[in-house]
Amino acid sequence: MAAALSKIEQAKADFCGLELVPRLGELASEGWENIDEATLTIRLKWLGIFFRPVTPGRFMVRLRLPNGVINADQLGALADVVDRCGEHGSADITTRQNLQLRGLLLEDMAPLMAAMEPLGLTSRQSGHDNPRNITGNPFAGIDPEEIVDTRPFVEAIQERLLAADGPRNLPRKFNIAVGGAADSFLLHNDLAFLPADHNGELGFTVMVGGFFSAQRNELAIPLGLWLRGDQLPLFSLAILRHFERCGNRQARNKSRLMYLVDELGLEDYRVAVLQEFAALGGEAEPHDGLHRVNRAPRSGVGVHSQKQQGLCWVGLGVPVGRLDGASMLELARLARAYGSGELRFTEAQNVLLINVPAERVEALLAEPLLQTFQPEPGALMAEAVSCTGNRYCSFALIPTKTTAQSVVGELERRLELPHPVRSHWTGCPNACGQPYMGEIGLMGAKARHEGQMVEAVKIFLGGDMGADPKLAELHEKGVPLTQLADVLEQLLIDRFGARRRSSAPCQGG
Repeated sequence: MAAALSKIEQAKADFCGLELVPRLGELASEGWENIDEATLTIRLKWLGIFFRPVTPGRFMVRLRLPNGVINADQLGALADVVDRCGEHGSADITTRQNLQLRGLLLEDMAPLMAAMEPLGLTSRQSGHDNPRNITGNPFAGIDPEEIVDTRPFVEAIQERLLAADGPRNLPRKFNIAVGGAADSFLLHNDLAFLPADHNGELGFTVMVGGFFSAQRNELAIPLGLWLRGDQLPLFSLAILRHFERCGNRQARNKSRLMYLVDELGLEDYRVAVLQEFAALGGEAEPHDGLHRVNRAPRSGVGVHSQKQQGLCWVGLGVPVGRLDGASMLELARLARAYGSGELRFTEAQNVLLINVPAERVEALLAEPLLQTFQPEPGALMAEAVSCTGNRYCSFALIPTKTTAQSVVGELERRLELPHPVRSHWTGCPNACGQPYMGEIGLMGAKARHEGQMVEAVKIFLGGDMGADPKLAELHEKGVPLTQLADVLEQLLIDRFGARRRSSAPCQGG
């Protein structure tokens, strides 16, 4: 007898959330309080619409921005959406080069979905058990150091997976990325394509099984296959069709791809995937797994010469990735006024203005917004990555973004650092803020302090995204937030060569 479906699997089996598109207006008329739980908390996520229990009545919409590319018209339209939400409205740059819009009402959804399509935007299948936003080199096409431009491959993979015959009911979420430069660290993805040579030809070696969770954290491992760039979309479909059919649907905490690789064994898994690929008309080459990625990712902040002579990109540090409507509108204006109208988001939650003529850089740097989104942020703020925290997420144990910004700001006032230090902040063990990738990782927790349970963090150290990658390991179990700046100050001095400033910098003018 077949095992009974779980509550989540039953909801997905009853009907696909994509079928809700024509019903969005009707659902809004009914009121969110009257929508059945499965539709409200599961099926709407197929459209990228997220009910947030901590802000009842206010929803989040997660977009799809392949390779983190967005243009000024698109960003300006989204800014208007956020601005109409008043004090509730904001947007977050995510660790998948994406945008999440916050504070929306259910009645906003039908007009938003209709407005996005002519702009070339979509939020389709951006949540729950679906392939998430596909990432690539944020400097693709403008990078003097790039090995291959990832944009066409990322866009082609998304187009293939979102087609009518693409996957619609995976056992769990699935992350895919394409590397294009020596610093394209992507081993935290379920499926990563890294630039690699084979018989004198440049293509991609296949890495599988990377993920972070509350139960287990793994870096992707070589599958032993090599592909040409034009094969990536079909191979991605083959991997996902096999995962859709064979992945674990009984225990959600064991349903990510690496568990399937473990269950079958790497050799048998490779054979099964090759059979799936062959059924679609594809053929892969055996490969030793060696690739050209050998150093940690660049932050991208600052002024950089592009491969196009006379043009620059200007990378702006967005503190913990948080935007409001006004700043989004201003970024759109700056992209039009100084560049080509195109912007890029990075996995470090920063933004790039690209195709800026070198003679226009000085004027751009004088713009008021660059006092807030600085091209030369401090050595800690430049690479401080954070999940959304308990303001919007019911799983988070601490206010992650505000804590990160406050503590990092305080540490930069106290210390001088010889080089940037990458910190990753996450509100709970689900690890959306990727703490295991940080040189310093911080995870929300509770700890007993002076007889009371208080907000705290676990501290992880040693994450390395270079030639010899490794995950950060637990260093401290429970540091109260009230003591965190002092503890991190000493850590930065002892382990990262920081020095205390002789005096605090002057405040204000």
